[in-house]
Amino acid sequence: MLEHNPLQIFPTEFDLPDSDDQPVDNELQLLLPILLRAILALLWADRNDWFLGVNLGLYYDPKQPAIGPDGFLSLGVPRVRPNGKLRLSYLAWQENVMPQWVLEIGSQKYGGEYDEKMRDYANLGILYYTIYNPNHWRRDRHDSFEVYRLINGRYVRQPGNSVWMEAVGLGIGVEAGTHEGITQDWLYWYDEQGNRYPAPEDAIAFERNRAERAEQQLEEERRSRQALLEKLRQMGIDPDEL
Repeated sequence: MLEHNPLQIFPTEFDLPDSDDQPVDNELQLLLPILLRAILALLWADRNDWFLGVNLGLYYDPKQPAIGPDGFLSLGVPRVRPNGKLRLSYLAWQENVMPQWVLEIGSQKYGGEYDEKMRDYANLGILYYTIYNPNHWRRDRHDSFEVYRLINGRYVRQPGNSVWMEAVGLGIGVEAGTHEGITQDWLYWYDEQGNRYPAPEDAIAFERNRAERAEQQLEEERRSRQALLEKLRQMGIDPDEL
């Protein structure tokens, strides 16, 4: 993190590149963090003290190029700025908060997730580092899902699935599910007891099932009423005169 120098003029996000014009390696690197952000948008809908960046440049020093985690979470910054403007990049000296969690997703070409990037994130003081590598973990001689916690300046692997991250109040883990019509293993957020928080598809399915149950109950009540009226008529009783 930068030391504050009131005499130094720091660049703004409008002065720095917000795109390197390089495509991401695969679709998963977009879909996974977008899913995690969508879950938080449901879970923390009444909060404006968090920001989850997806494929966004993270500037930690105005003299250095941005680094680009596949996803990162910062608590203590406005998700929606007072002026309503979207972020072009994430500037640590402007936000005054370093992300507490970063995500890297393994790609076909090895990207230094287990060495260079790990050292960079540790040096920045990022508390939690998640690596999801479902396609190339054997090549890289690691597990497909790994979560690290920064302890005394070094990352220490945390066991389990899901892994509770106390400093951010979330757990993260892998579970089979369906997102955008694709059924496979996805990353999800969890509570401290290991219960998965619902994704948007879960919320939509719940509301659809609730509406269908309510409609079914109304139909059953209508049929019961019709049956009762018919029975009264068979007994020679006109329901309209009751």
